[in-house]
Amino acid sequence: MRAYTPKDDVQAKSYYTDRFYVSPQVPKSPVESDEVFAADLAAIKAKFDVSDAYIQVEQMVVFINAKDNFGVLELMKNELEYTQLSEMSAIDWIAKENKFEIFYQMLSMNKRKRIRVKMFIENGEAVNSVEKLFRSADWSEREMFDMFGIEANGHPFMKRILMPYDWQGFPLLKTYPLEGDEFAAWYEVDKIYGKEARDVIGPEIRDTAKVDRYDSERFARLGYEVPKGTKITDDMEKVEQTYQEDGGVFMIKKFDKKDSVVVDDPQR
Repeated sequence: MRAYTPKDDVQAKSYYTDRFYVSPQVPKSPVESDEVFAADLAAIKAKFDVSDAYIQVEQMVVFINAKDNFGVLELMKNELEYTQLSEMSAIDWIAKENKFEIFYQMLSMNKRKRIRVKMFIENGEAVNSVEKLFRSADWSEREMFDMFGIEANGHPFMKRILMPYDWQGFPLLKTYPLEGDEFAAWYEVDKIYGKEARDVIGPEIRDTAKVDRYDSERFARLGYEVPKGTKITDDMEKVEQTYQEDGGVFMIKKFDKKDSVVVDDPQR
């Protein structure tokens, strides 16, 4: 076991000091260095404008115009054998350029190749839905709308998918508070009990890592566990725990807490 050290309300501190940090880019190589990617890029350029293309981490990255996203993915699926849309989402560049970057991760099982199609849209601009091409885009486009507020024109059910339909704000925007805003803190209280119950119940704690040593389960205080519902006081006597039933388990040595060792080296 590790020695317990007070956390000094560490949950109230931000783990990210710069939410607009951009990680360094990994090396890029020209598309001409791979015959398969070079042929795929030529086929795309023959019908659509491409602003940039390169190979990065063994996959080709292609930048296109936002208005061409459906046509490009249709070409890749029907002619270039990229039959799987394994992932799609957005990146928030609003603080820097007032834009979103949209990406589509394409996979060809026949070629054993991956292509990432990227495009930029203005803040508030919608994209063309590709759900009719790839069923996997159904929930991905809904999630993109739910988390970033980006609508997909032509989607059959453009509603939130993770948050409640009446939620306010978009949680994956870099400007969204890390633990939610006032609306988030009072959402369930207002919804279930009404705003008049705010003073009685109090706001929600949306920090999932927070541990309350005085909760009814008492799970945060090893050795001081109490039955659920027991009134909690500060003068509880420590309870020695046994970790196996009497007689132990067949072929397993019975563990005695007195034999445990406190590990002081965190790297051990």
